[in-house]
Amino acid sequence: MSLSAIAPVRPQASSSRLLARLPKALCLRLAPDLRHVLLEAGRVLMESGPGRDEATCDGHVYFLRSGTVSVRYTTMDGETGEILSIGNEGMVGVSPLTGTAHAATRVVVQSGGDALAMRAEVMEREFRLGGPFQDMVLRHTRWLLAQLTQVAICNRHHTIEKQLCRWMLLGFERQGGGILRVTHEAVANLLGVRREGVTEAVSRLQGAGAISYGRGWIRLDDREALELHACECSRLLHEDYHRLCEGPAFA
Repeated sequence: MSLSAIAPVRPQASSSRLLARLPKALCLRLAPDLRHVLLEAGRVLMESGPGRDEATCDGHVYFLRSGTVSVRYTTMDGETGEILSIGNEGMVGVSPLTGTAHAATRVVVQSGGDALAMRAEVMEREFRLGGPFQDMVLRHTRWLLAQLTQVAICNRHHTIEKQLCRWMLLGFERQGGGILRVTHEAVANLLGVRREGVTEAVSRLQGAGAISYGRGWIRLDDREALELHACECSRLLHEDYHRLCEGPAFA
């Protein structure tokens, strides 16, 4: 759907977890530049260009309100794995601020939801003005780097079961519990592990009463039980986000 075909967001309805923490006067000024959009599962928001020397994107930054976006790295041999994910706590599309179009990642909507879209040139203009908007972007970027680091350590040193717990806890937190609509094969591809390993881990976690699962879904039954089977990475990621993005108000 064309962004231009969607009505501007009313100031009082324009909040995301990031935007809601900006000063009210700034939110009012930004409201005409925000468009409410649906993000369908499988939609590609950014990917490497030919020869992996450029990025193709649609020229917008997205402040997620629901759903999850997966940032994936693809090797020259075609192997793909998730390096980080972004949910309703974050935004997608800050790469223009780095001053380069190069990218070796693919940004894909993992689970459908909705977002507030802003043209990249508006984001760049607001960022250069400094103040709360710049503070928001910088803190969020630090959160992404913290997540990238923690996920790399987790994937290197922890078992498939612990990696799966970390991935599920983050997913359940973003949507307030409920059900994750995902197959074992999709999770295995995101984690870069064997599908059989994911199936075995899910079965053990169901036996422990932490989750239930069926074809294409995983349901949270007991968060405390799931946390007991997780490594410290889940807790550290939770603490990093709240310290960086839900600490002192953006200023």
